[in-house]
Amino acid sequence: MRKYETLFILHPSLDEEALNANIEKFKGVIENGGGQIDNVDVWGKRKLAYEIAKVNEGTYVLINFSADTDLPKELDRNFRIADSVIRHLITNQEN
Repeated sequence: MRKYETLFILHPSLDEEALNANIEKFKGVIENGGGQIDNVDVWGKRKLAYEIAKVNEGTYVLINFSADTDLPKELDRNFRIADSVIRHLITNQEN
């Protein structure tokens, strides 16, 4: 299993309940795919460096996890089809 890190930005219009539901959904994708979550860090609302689809801010969430090489592809697919995700990035932590 490899170590990965994902950072995603959720739409700022989400209320607390919807925000937590989205975070749990993506944690579920990792855990159901055989991955192990090491750390979840919600950075909160921050101003974006540039406007994306007429949105100037978003809620940043960082998740560190360990998984097989197929899981990031499935996670990426889930990020792409979620309307609440503005941007996402998945990186491999091992060199």
